[in-house]
Amino acid sequence: MSKARAKGTKLESDVVAYMKANGWPHAERHAQHGHKDVGDVNIPGVVVECKATSRFDLAGWITELADEMDNASTDDGVVVVKRRGTTDVSEYYALMTFGQWCRLAKEAGL
Repeated sequence: MSKARAKGTKLESDVVAYMKANGWPHAERHAQHGHKDVGDVNIPGVVVECKATSRFDLAGWITELADEMDNASTDDGVVVVKRRGTTDVSEYYALMTFGQWCRLAKEAGL
């Protein structure tokens, strides 16, 4: 396994462990379904794409997330980006479009 792939696998496993410990018992790493990528981590109805890189490509990641959400037939998804200098998953970055955030905040009653 390449070093980059190992970093990605570790990040995905850490995100799943964090989510399970914080109220999402069905979180799991997700293998590709044929040629249709549905994200790295999934909980029912939500796609989570994980990134462990020092090079940021926000627009590219949002486009990738949108494609994966389409493949998974869901409107909910987030990109989790490992934050340099910490292994605390709660301190990692969460990325989504502002429109997605507004919809989720409205549904949460904010």
